[in-house]
Amino acid sequence: MLKLYNTLTNKKEEFIPLVRNEVKMYVCGPTVYDFFHIGNARSFIMADVIRRYFEYKGYDVTFVMNITDIDDKIIKKSIDGKKEYSIVAETFANAFLEDLKKLNIKPATLYPKATAHISEIISMIKSLEEKGFAYNVNGNVFYDVSKFSAYGKLSGKNLEDLESGSRVEINEEKKNPLDFSLWKKAKEGEPSWESPWGNGRPGWHIECSAMSCKHLGETFDIHAGGSDLIFPHHENEIAQSEASTGKHFVNYWMHFGFLNIDNEKMSKSLGNFFTARDVVEKYPKEVIRLFFVQTHYSGSLNYSVELLDASKKGLEKIENFLFTLKEKQKSAVDHAKKIPFSCKKYYSDFEEAMDDDFNSAKALAVIFDFIKEVNRLFVEYPQLDKPFLEKVEKFLQKTAVDVFGIASFERKEESASLENELIEILIQLRITAKAEKNFALADKIRDDLKSLGIQLLDSKEKTVYKKS
Repeated sequence: MLKLYNTLTNKKEEFIPLVRNEVKMYVCGPTVYDFFHIGNARSFIMADVIRRYFEYKGYDVTFVMNITDIDDKIIKKSIDGKKEYSIVAETFANAFLEDLKKLNIKPATLYPKATAHISEIISMIKSLEEKGFAYNVNGNVFYDVSKFSAYGKLSGKNLEDLESGSRVEINEEKKNPLDFSLWKKAKEGEPSWESPWGNGRPGWHIECSAMSCKHLGETFDIHAGGSDLIFPHHENEIAQSEASTGKHFVNYWMHFGFLNIDNEKMSKSLGNFFTARDVVEKYPKEVIRLFFVQTHYSGSLNYSVELLDASKKGLEKIENFLFTLKEKQKSAVDHAKKIPFSCKKYYSDFEEAMDDDFNSAKALAVIFDFIKEVNRLFVEYPQLDKPFLEKVEKFLQKTAVDVFGIASFERKEESASLENELIEILIQLRITAKAEKNFALADKIRDDLKSLGIQLLDSKEKTVYKKS
């Protein structure tokens, strides 16, 4: 039974999809005015892991991630850079998709853009106005939060106690400081679209409501995003969506914890951030993903070079095992002494962890326990049969590769080049040096090769190498 923590109810609940064996999931994507930072990457990667696990369980997942391509920050960037807002948005939208690929994040089913949904946005605003939830002041349309009795049900905030937050606009035209913009009247030099209230552009919150309802339905299974979006963004999405459609908006709300630097939230406004593309230049995507899955998605996580380096060492253990596995497969036979080992327990333990609100840290520990036990069997049983090794590979393929995306069985075929022949000559020279007890020379050969990115792996049978 898969259970997940629902922010709406503040408890773990059994996941029951609206449609059997299907999951409809919406994740808040970026506002494309800059490269996204590594804190954003945590949300995107953990959403990817959750999506992958649903697929592991046999669900057909419709995964939608929006792209906000019209916003105050985009307009400011366009003015500062003397470029059309659409050029700024397109540039960073393309960069966003490139960086997702670099992080081994599966492409979404759909990446809807706000500017491609202006008609749906206007239609939803008109509905809210007709039902008395919105009011127009000289071309600016606001949502009247006092008219929605359930306002605050996601964040747990009481309407009477709420004070305007950092993202709540101060505007004398509003009836209440907490009322938020649905449609913004056009300003000179800014992009705008025709509407029943005059030329203007949509507010931030209404975009997600219009796009999610169009592509996933007026009620869908899961809505996810960073914890900083609970209020006001997701709270406002609920208010405007449910007021417009008269239906329950989302069944399960999931929120990802912050990535901190020196125990302070990483954010562009604070200036304490690294872009994902900068980090992926220094660390392989698998290291970054391993770093994130070691902590539960909802908990806060501290970013540091030391922790990334520790993840790199953890990844080396997995990669070394996969390399050893491939070498063992080369010498495997069809019929060898039966090994008393079953993957069933490890599948069960992995699923038990992930079924418990996607406890990736506990599930990752199962993978490392599996590797440790199989390594022990490699030593105990020098002759291995092919079916055993196939089962081992299948388990890691389904868990470490398909769900976590922290490993790969794909390897480039090594050509019989002069380089490889020279490496083999050096290996033989090292074997001779060791036999003659010239350990200083043997160590120098090993260390010099390592400095060139060639790692020697010794076993009782032979010495092999791998390139990093």
